[in-house]
Amino acid sequence: MQHLALIGFGAIARTFVTTLFVQPETRLNRLSLLVRSGSPDESEEQVRKLCGSHMIDVKVFTDMAEMLASHPDLVVECAGQQAVAEHGAAVLTEGIDLLIASVGVFADQDLFNRLKTIAARKGAQIILPAGAIGGIDALVAARLSGLKAVRYAGRKPPGAWKGTDAENRVDLDALKEEAVFFEGTAREAARIFPKNANVAATLALAGLGMDHTHVRLIADPNTNENTHEYQVKSNAVDYDMRLVGKVSALNPRTSLSTAFSLVRTVLNRSDVIVI
Repeated sequence: MQHLALIGFGAIARTFVTTLFVQPETRLNRLSLLVRSGSPDESEEQVRKLCGSHMIDVKVFTDMAEMLASHPDLVVECAGQQAVAEHGAAVLTEGIDLLIASVGVFADQDLFNRLKTIAARKGAQIILPAGAIGGIDALVAARLSGLKAVRYAGRKPPGAWKGTDAENRVDLDALKEEAVFFEGTAREAARIFPKNANVAATLALAGLGMDHTHVRLIADPNTNENTHEYQVKSNAVDYDMRLVGKVSALNPRTSLSTAFSLVRTVLNRSDVIVI
């Protein structure tokens, strides 16, 4: 793979670029970037600086058709669920693989089915990274043995839930102890909390599906960390996992590990040894 394209250039994409291009195994020589028309200008020189000493040809686009006409080998979405809905079909129709950070978009079953159909017809792949969660390899393997239950709990400080529907369910400013403000399926969580449900959606798609993965969302005034916990019961293995995510310095609402998970996925497409 030599030519990589990115949709969006926010906190995840910037960390992704700066991390990818310091890895000695990176063999890319072209980077295309799609930004919204009217958004702050990203000059090609500014983007190139983030690539460090890596010699690379950088091109910034505001039109998806023009970017796809440059024939990237892989497109990485780093711009949110709306970007997947707007551009996913166009990428896959060109037979180009699409790596999606905003996995929660697939709470929309119609969109999921449509993109899956296009990808199958065009011989392209929709790639879903682990993102801010871990143990996905074990979960997918356990699914092959037969899953009995997958239960997820997301815990964040009250301030991290501001600007979401949590404000309509609990008084975030008045909390003295933890409050479970949502309990339901992964599909419901992804629809109601689109900016906070990528982990639940990833677990669902790797495991029992959107309608059979149990989700609890918690506001906890006694923590300043974002904690992901889930339990798996299957015919092959039972396990519990707990991850405490660090937030991005560029955007406190973004999990830092998401960008590194994307880098790992890209490197695995060309590495000699793939883990």
